[in-house]
Amino acid sequence: MTLWFDVARVAIVINLVLLLGLGYVWGRNYAKFRSKHTLGLLLFSAILLVENGFALYIYTLDPVLSVWIAQVPPPAQRAMTLLRVSEAAALGVLTWATWD
Repeated sequence: MTLWFDVARVAIVINLVLLLGLGYVWGRNYAKFRSKHTLGLLLFSAILLVENGFALYIYTLDPVLSVWIAQVPPPAQRAMTLLRVSEAAALGVLTWATWD
């Protein structure tokens, strides 16, 4: 395992935590207001939650894919990690704006 691989896994866990928080707030808002906008936000968080859950499975639990991902060349690992960290930053901004 490499540092980039570990950073990507940490970013995925952060994404999952942020999406659970956002889903809670947006789900509560949808139950209260029943608006199309809050439903869209709730579905957005649910879809990204599934995507990040699957990514965590691939990066940590799947015996074939986790080894394969750990062995890709470093430029590809950096690119994949940058995508995960960028997503975490975007979700952090969205969480800040939602909870503010």
